[in-house]
Amino acid sequence: MTGWVALLRAVNVGGNNKIPMADLTALATRLGLEQARTYIASGNLIFASKLGENVLRAVLEQAIAAEWGKPIGVLVRSAEELADVTARCPWPDRPGNRVVAVFSDAALSLDGVRHQADEVLALGQREIFIDYGGGMADSRLVVPAAKAGTARNMNSVRKLAELAGALA
Repeated sequence: MTGWVALLRAVNVGGNNKIPMADLTALATRLGLEQARTYIASGNLIFASKLGENVLRAVLEQAIAAEWGKPIGVLVRSAEELADVTARCPWPDRPGNRVVAVFSDAALSLDGVRHQADEVLALGQREIFIDYGGGMADSRLVVPAAKAGTARNMNSVRKLAELAGALA
């Protein structure tokens, strides 16, 4: 059994794509995902399963579209991979709420990036790390490769790795 995290793209942010987390947990349980739970209200589903990443992504995307009537992108990462993302963060001493990992299943590149002087970016394996420097509130950051991805701050990534790791 593997501990997994499904990262839903663009849910419960700014009034768009509202998905109650209790309903998401119930859906996951109906799908046979074990020990399903959510973490904070921004589309983080933690569960255990013997299924692989690609199957889990497809099953969740189809079930979410059927349940809520709209397509929602889902990225699936194992507890081990999230722990590795945390370990590979280029700026481990920066505040975890100002550094994010943008997860993507698409090819990653920093081509076309527009950012301010205090923002720094680094390519990971299946993520782009962003250090927002002074904070995200005034950022005008544009990362074309991240359009199909979803971001989580490093505090959340650490916690998700911990919670999913406890299920493995």
